[in-house]
Amino acid sequence: MQSVNIASGWPSAPVIYEIDTWPWLQRLQQDLGGSPTLADVPVQTWRAAVPAGVDAVWLMGVWQRSPAGLSIARDNEDLQRSFQAALPDLQESDVVGSPYCVRDYQVDERLGGRDGLAVARTRLAECGLRLVLDYVPNHVAPDHPWTTEHPEYFVRADAADLQESPGSWIEIDGQVLARGRDPYFAPWPDVVQLNAFDPGLRRATADVLISIGEQCDGVRCDMAMLLTSDVFSRTWGARVGAPPSAEYWPELIARVRERHPGLVLIAEVYWDLEWQLQEQGFDFCYDKRLYDRLVHGDAGAVRGHLGADVGYQRRLLRFVENHDEPRAATTLAPGRYEAASTVIATLPGSTLWHDGQLEGRRVHLPVFLGRGPVEPVDEARLKAGRELLAKVHDSRARHGDWSLLECTGWPDNPTHDDLLAWAWHTDGVPHHVVVVNLSAHSAQGRVGLPWPGLSGGDWSLTDLLSDQVYHRDGDELARQGLYVDLPAWGSHLLQLQRRSPDPDEAI
Repeated sequence: MQSVNIASGWPSAPVIYEIDTWPWLQRLQQDLGGSPTLADVPVQTWRAAVPAGVDAVWLMGVWQRSPAGLSIARDNEDLQRSFQAALPDLQESDVVGSPYCVRDYQVDERLGGRDGLAVARTRLAECGLRLVLDYVPNHVAPDHPWTTEHPEYFVRADAADLQESPGSWIEIDGQVLARGRDPYFAPWPDVVQLNAFDPGLRRATADVLISIGEQCDGVRCDMAMLLTSDVFSRTWGARVGAPPSAEYWPELIARVRERHPGLVLIAEVYWDLEWQLQEQGFDFCYDKRLYDRLVHGDAGAVRGHLGADVGYQRRLLRFVENHDEPRAATTLAPGRYEAASTVIATLPGSTLWHDGQLEGRRVHLPVFLGRGPVEPVDEARLKAGRELLAKVHDSRARHGDWSLLECTGWPDNPTHDDLLAWAWHTDGVPHHVVVVNLSAHSAQGRVGLPWPGLSGGDWSLTDLLSDQVYHRDGDELARQGLYVDLPAWGSHLLQLQRRSPDPDEAI
């Protein structure tokens, strides 16, 4: 297992904050005036927008969007209905095109261009924040320069294929090219499929990634598993021939690392292919399996997932919301959301938090839109979310070794099955213990703490979520574990510190 790439000073478990760049800048008009670009955002605005405890900002959607793709989007009735549902006062100018239908990997001038992005990166660095940008390896826009200059980079067919299935193919400058797709869904109408097996395409892609790497500290690669040999062959079959001897990502990543050894690479990946993409060179891979279990499953399902190898887990990216998923405020009921957030914030690996998630925004904004609706802020949720991130960071909760803990109970009370627990520990002693009740009823149990180093003294257990302090005998903790009684969806984030015994103080 490769280690996390921290050559550039990245923390081993970075906290990343995703901003949908275009509508976020639009929201700043009232404070900054005019039509602000990335160059116009001052340091104090970045500091106010990004929660304490965050290590990097992912500016989603900075590249030039396709006029051809925009035209397709404006003519698509289904998309128009989704735009209207999200933004009832929709104006034509609000539809700016998909950030995943890229015409060119140049920063859009309306967002400030390359120079504006460089200013933003410098100001983020002043705040101690790194910058993450996107790359879309599977497809490009129909008007991307490659479609006419290098048609050999694409999956191709002939006029008969186009006539038989016009929804699967598109003619550009006399060449019939495939529309982009994955193996499980119909083709996407606004993008053109790159051929992962073409050696020229691989060289050109490495050059693009190297150029992107000059402008940021990390790259999030969209739908990265589509380019693996197995998936690509299954999707395109005989049209692309036999796979090359070398997999796509190891070849590209090796070239990129030669120029940017400290660039952190993040893979959006599904279908249980996370381990494969980690082995192919990515530093972090999406943990969609955990997301699904937190939203739809129970404690047992989550516990089973967390039983995986710790080295593997340290290279997952955990989340309860991003721009592809519905807003957490609509999918996770109050209580369950807070429990899920505590889980995400305290596990090994990277974590991702989406702009608007902490505020409790409910509208899932289509990525085509450059403006979102005005929504009320859930001040209590915002305060709790910001405090959670800050306290986990400030207390160094996610440092050291990590262990999943066993919860036990009694024959007449099986509610311990609804408890999840883990510890962060160093030199044989836990310094943080997390316990979460992932159920809609109260739960009681004992959390095993298998560390003999707890014995021989008293301990203070400070719950960072409530500031309540508990005093416990170390011998009892080591022998019997920690007794917990949590309300529905309740959590403990306990910081353990050895204390001198006080005979006059009740335990």
